Formats: sequence, C-alpha cells, structure tokens
Amino acid sequence: MLTACGAPQGPDGVYDPIEPVNRAVHGVNKGLDTVIVNPVAQTYGTVLPQPARQGVRNFADNLGLPSAVLNNLLQFKLQDAFVNSARFLFNSTIGIGGLFDPASTIGVEERDTDFGETLHIWGVGEGAYLELPLLGPSTSRDAVGTLVDFVTDPLNAVGSHPEADAIVGGRVGARVGDRYTYSDSIDSVLYESTDSYAQSRSIYLQNRRFELGGASDDAYFDPYEDSYAE
Repeated sequence: MLTACGAPQGPDGVYDPIEPVNRAVHGVNKGLDTVIVNPVAQTYGTVLPQPARQGVRNFADNLGLPSAVLNNLLQFKLQDAFVNSARFLFNSTIGIGGLFDPASTIGVEERDTDFGETLHIWGVGEGAYLELPLLGPSTSRDAVGTLVDFVTDPLNAVGSHPEADAIVGGRVGARVGDRYTYSDSIDSVLYESTDSYAQSRSIYLQNRRFELGGASDDAYFDPYEDSYAE
C-alpha cells in the first residue's frame, strides 16, 4: 500500500485507478446512509438536545488526543504534543472525562493530526483515491494512516467492558451527531448532485489537501471533516 501511495495523479489531479470498485463501495455506503445512518442520526438529533450532543462530541474529541500526541511526536512537533497532552489532562479532569471543554476557554486548542499526516510529512505520496466501506472517502496513504491510528491508539488497550463500551459509544455517538448536524451539506452531496461519487471524491480531496498544507501537488470540503460515513 505504501508503494501505491507514490502513484502518479491524473491530469485532473485525481488518481483513481479502481474507480469501478470505488463506485460500487460508494453505492453500498449511500444505501446504508439512506436506510440506517441518516434515520438513526435524525432520531438521535431530535431526541438528544444540543448540549448533550456537544458533550458526546467533546468526549469523543478528547478520546482522540492520546493518538494525536503520538503523531505530534512522530512529526517532531514537540510544542503540539505538549499542548495536546495538557488539553487531554485538563479536560479529562476538570472537564469530567472530556464531557466539557474547559481547555478551550483558556486558549488550549486542539492541534489536530493523524498518521496520514505523519506519512505526508515523512514524504509518502497521496496515492490512489479509495472509498472505504462505512468510513467513506480516503486515499491509500490515509487508509494506512487510519489503520495505524487504530492499532496504536492507547485507549484501544482498555480492557474492562464499561470503559470500553463508553469509548465505543462516544465515538459512534459523535459520528451520528455529525451526520445530524451537517445533514444539509451531506444530503446535497449524496442526493442532490448529479454524480454523488465524483462530488464526494472532489470535496474530500480538496479538503484533505488543504489540511495538509494546500500544496498543488498534494492540494480537497468534506461536509464534516472526515467524520462522514456515507
């Protein structure tokens, strides 16, 4: 997969050598969104008030900080690692396990990152565009990054059932909440565009390339910043 990450892009800036397979996966993801994800998200957003949904989102964001710290260190961004560590400790204690975000009120903002960005910094190319089952748009580099982030996340080592269930529930709840919050943008891509596959691919790539520095050779508006399972 790392070899594929160095593959050349086409004249339109997109390298999609398995487009028929990706389109088939996109069709499955879109069907799951129609039948399961969107109805669940609408129920979730209607039943749960906004402050409660924000608490779930805060909790899930806090869970991602240990992995972000690891990637900060791998990228030799020591200041970012310190900020994310301080934010995690502050919100995990004063913020009651991350349900609240007092760190932001004192200016300690998250330095968001992932292993896909780490690979980018190490010089690994973007590679081929991929549509992943349930997870949605990605690239071969970011697919590797997603796998590594999952395997190396310290919180995945939590073995006791109540804590593990809370972690999984928080992360799933945050994604469902995102689907509700950004439903207008997502629906416009999935159900109102003439080619939802091409539209979601373009949006993801433009947003991701911008996140990584906006370089024209590695330069994509995800409706809700990679949270979007179609």
